[in-house]
Amino acid sequence: MQFFIKRLCCLFLLLGANTYGSTLLILGDSLSAGYGIDPEKGWVNLLREDLKPQHNVINGSISGDTSGGGLSRLPLLIEKYNPDFVILELGGNDGLRGQPLRLMKSNLAKMINLCFQSSATPILFGMRIPPNYGRRYTEAFAKVYAQLAEETKTVLIPFELEELAVTPGMIQQDGLHPTEQAQPIIKSAVSKVVFPLLVN
Repeated sequence: MQFFIKRLCCLFLLLGANTYGSTLLILGDSLSAGYGIDPEKGWVNLLREDLKPQHNVINGSISGDTSGGGLSRLPLLIEKYNPDFVILELGGNDGLRGQPLRLMKSNLAKMINLCFQSSATPILFGMRIPPNYGRRYTEAFAKVYAQLAEETKTVLIPFELEELAVTPGMIQQDGLHPTEQAQPIIKSAVSKVVFPLLVN
């Protein structure tokens, strides 16, 4: 009788387990958290809708987060969700605060290593900052992502969102955050890189 009960419990556990093909964790800042808009209309949720029910999308993004904050949070997120892929959408706030790029690059590199160590595939989301921070700093900032992707053999989502800044209705009044109308464009830029990885 006890054997039968144990087998029955195992069956219930198997039936209750998720059947996702892959789990995708997104670790980002306000761009991914949906700052200033309905999060349900944000690019992360749009991506989730495209991928379900085959794949599970976890949004671990927090508005205002930095590369240092992401580095401190990533180990627990990996332990909790055991993701197959991790999109690292961080560094924008480091740049906006004028933090040393050397430190930002180091933090991102450590997060990439944490992903590799947990057998997750890291995906680096390239970022840009406004030109008013000076040409030297903004250009150096942009190069960090391409350099890091090459050095660590990490997949890069190239920043292809310049059009948002010059298209009416795509940027909120703060001059920084994308509007609800811009979310499908961001989602498409991410999908072009992520979808091929999920089917391989």
